[in-house]
Order: sequence, then C-alpha cells, then structure tokens
Amino acid sequence: MSPAGKPVHIVSCPTCKRSVPWVPESRYRPFCSERCQLIDLGAWADGRHAIPGDPQWADDGGDDPDSR
Repeated sequence: MSPAGKPVHIVSCPTCKRSVPWVPESRYRPFCSERCQLIDLGAWADGRHAIPGDPQWADDGGDDPDSR
C-alpha cells in the first residue's frame, strides 16, 4: 500500500517484464529503467514495433489512389 493507504498498482516493464510500481517516484514508468525505455524507443525507430493500419500513400501531390 502507498503512504496514503491506497493500493499501489504494479505493472510489468514492457522490455524486461520486471515489476514496476505505478507511482510518481517510478521515473521511467511503465519501464523499470532508462535502459529499458531506450531499448523500446530504438525498437520503434528501427520499425520492429509498429501500429497496424492501412498502408500510407506517399504525399507526392498526386490524386488519392482510392478515387481513381
């Protein structure tokens, strides 16, 4: 429990799965450390993480391909 008497929510670090308390003192939450945070950022930058969706079309000033 926290000092205010409320239960502390515990999450798993997305990178290493270590337990992280969800409190303001957990500086890198939901990550356990800066290292895990940077590993995750690098995965997004490399394209290893992506949000699924429709393919994007290049903004070359042309018409929308769906309108042809």
